[in-house]
Amino acid sequence: MTASGTFGYGDELDGLCDIQRLGAIICKGTTLAPRQGNPQPRLAETPDGMLNAIGLQNIGVDALIRDKAPLWAGWRVPVIVNIAGESIEDYARLAQKLDGVHGISGLEINISCPNVAHGCIEFGSRPESAAEVVTAVRASTTLPIIVKLTPSAPDIVRVATAVEKAGADAVSLINTLKGMVIDIKKRRPVLANVTGGLSGPAIKPVALWLVYQVAGAVKIPVIGGGGISTTEDALEFIMAGASAVEVGTATFINPCAATDIVDGLERYLRASGIANLSDIVGAARS
Repeated sequence: MTASGTFGYGDELDGLCDIQRLGAIICKGTTLAPRQGNPQPRLAETPDGMLNAIGLQNIGVDALIRDKAPLWAGWRVPVIVNIAGESIEDYARLAQKLDGVHGISGLEINISCPNVAHGCIEFGSRPESAAEVVTAVRASTTLPIIVKLTPSAPDIVRVATAVEKAGADAVSLINTLKGMVIDIKKRRPVLANVTGGLSGPAIKPVALWLVYQVAGAVKIPVIGGGGISTTEDALEFIMAGASAVEVGTATFINPCAATDIVDGLERYLRASGIANLSDIVGAARS
């Protein structure tokens, strides 16, 4: 899959690679009203990664339904809409609006974005509030629900088990880690937002460990992500217990990173004599 916020709405990269070969496209975070996002500068490269403070810039749910969903309806690859809100009611309204829209195959609930002033990470840090969001969304839609978890939660396993009990169909993890960069010449933070979300290879060991923990605690599928750049990275997450993976920051270096990993997984399975990828999900746990 492609991680939310790194692949746009999918059409931007169509033609650069065969996006129809992907397991799913998760579009950029969507809110009830359009958002301009945070002020510039809001991107900064770091050793083995990047910081972003985009702030959920997006076209809003009504424009998405009008302009993007009809395009997705003609695709073979499923498109999952990442949704974000400032209140539980926001999430429920988004889910209700998107329910039954042709071209939308599921929802990823963003309760873990560190780059907005209200909502998101506030809901994802505690099991109780995370479960409340999922309960409201579950009551508002028939679509499959994925919940994106934050590494900032004091106990991510408790959050994962709480959203599973509340009706989530899967969990994805992890979202970015909060960090910052300082310009030593200006003696000021590089990002206008001061902090941003750290992604890329730098966070992979943290993400892998958290996926390993959560996969051992829940019965619903786990989707792993965080620093996946190569086939080998993806295999590590799968062997840790992830049924699928999300590729994000690697796309900025290589727009075809996700489809290259699909090719690599196929080669690995053939070379290893493995009939189905599911045969090695959690292989490192035994």
